[in-house]
Amino acid sequence: MAVNCAAVVAAVLVVVVVVVIVGWRVLNWVWLTPRKFEKQLREQGLKGNSYKLLSGDLKEMATMSKEAKAKPIGLSDDIVPHVMPFFHKSVIKHGQNFFAWLGPKPMVNIVDPEIIKEILSKYNQFQKPKGQTQLVRGLIAQDGEKWVKHRKIINPAFHVEKLKHMLPAFYLSCIEMIGKWEEIVSKEEGCCELDVWPYLQIVSADVISRTAFGSNYEEGRRIFELQKEQAELAMEASRSIYIPGSRFLPTKRNKRMKEIAKDVRASIKSIIDKKLAAMKVGETASNDDLLGILLESNNKEIEHHGNKNSGMSIEEVIEECYLFYFAGQETTANLLVWTMVLLSQHQLWQAKAREEVLQVFGNKKPDYNGLNHLKIVTMILNEVLRLYPPAAAVMARTIHEEMKVGEFTLPAGVFIQVPIMLVHHNLELWGDDAKEFKPERFSEGVSKVTKGQASFIPFGGGPRICIGQNFAMLEAKLIVAMILQRFSFALSTSYSHAPQIGITLRPQYGAHLVLQRL
Repeated sequence: MAVNCAAVVAAVLVVVVVVVIVGWRVLNWVWLTPRKFEKQLREQGLKGNSYKLLSGDLKEMATMSKEAKAKPIGLSDDIVPHVMPFFHKSVIKHGQNFFAWLGPKPMVNIVDPEIIKEILSKYNQFQKPKGQTQLVRGLIAQDGEKWVKHRKIINPAFHVEKLKHMLPAFYLSCIEMIGKWEEIVSKEEGCCELDVWPYLQIVSADVISRTAFGSNYEEGRRIFELQKEQAELAMEASRSIYIPGSRFLPTKRNKRMKEIAKDVRASIKSIIDKKLAAMKVGETASNDDLLGILLESNNKEIEHHGNKNSGMSIEEVIEECYLFYFAGQETTANLLVWTMVLLSQHQLWQAKAREEVLQVFGNKKPDYNGLNHLKIVTMILNEVLRLYPPAAAVMARTIHEEMKVGEFTLPAGVFIQVPIMLVHHNLELWGDDAKEFKPERFSEGVSKVTKGQASFIPFGGGPRICIGQNFAMLEAKLIVAMILQRFSFALSTSYSHAPQIGITLRPQYGAHLVLQRL
């Protein structure tokens, strides 16, 4: 009996110790550490809302976003309060550099271009936050030596000579979309109202499917649809309070995200297997798309070092294919739709761009050299990227040890966020006309207008600048040029202006334009 009592007492003590340890850790996570962070940040001169248990600022962010989405805005209204209401309010209340709360985690928001430049250049110290969703994968999610290795292997796929060979795929996808528009317009006697947003999503998805997977692009289209659903689920997850390990819980959303991930992985793996088999029997045409170039580059790296670890595993190649879709489709579709909206609003610039396109190409098929001579179109695209950056919300980094950031000394574990749209719309950086559409500000190029500052960052910056930047700009130039050759367009009376942040900055109610066949 005494032995049994001792065993019970020992068991109770173990349970008590475990409960105390777990309780202490939870208390530390949800209250003590956030309060310590808050004290340290305020001592640095940073301002922000007081920490609220567990939720932080997430409830206020969600409420303000919901209110903003409830109604559209005027075409001449400042879009920042509509797109980023919480951040806009915080700047007014706390100043340009402030902190906010993602649950128990503080995020320090930086708009100073000198500090941004430092953050972007020191990519080893300022690392990407570890993904809390199954969406952000591949090169964009890597850090350190792994990022260096992946970047080196992927680089050849985006070399200018390779991009030239992808122009026919761009053209083929675009001519299919334009054919549909011409058919619709012809039925309406040369003029009709059309929501161009779904078409621009399809054409950019089609482009990345063709260029990533070549002859397998039909299967690629299906992968895109799954990725689109995954993106929507990821956005739902991001709006809820993040609890470590929550993505492993068997919720309906988590189950569906895992199903999609499994399905997409199997589809990409199948395409990779076909590609490797074709390369093995010497089919050189298999190396003309992004996946083929990537696999060829990977093989060369492994052969050069004589070690498989020097290259990417098949799993890592699959991760990069995920990224081709997410980064290659979503951002370009957004750039195209806002370009059409702004050129509909600013008819003089539409006329200038069309005149340039017709002067360079006439009615002929656009070519690589000609696209590089489209100065006005490039100015317009840069101004659209400034006003409506696809990744409008934030560029996030985290630090793992106490670090000096500009005038601030930030503790380990703090998130650093660069609210891109706030930087791009900053009156101090861009002048009193920062909210206006003025492509002429880019007449002498990006470096001239930014004066070397990190104030124009639609593709990020520093060593980690988006590897697909040239791909996206070339694709956008081609599609815009081909549209201008065939159509004039204006805003429909049914157009509602409501830029909205999903994964990227998109039109909440579509883009209803009046197309006129030229």
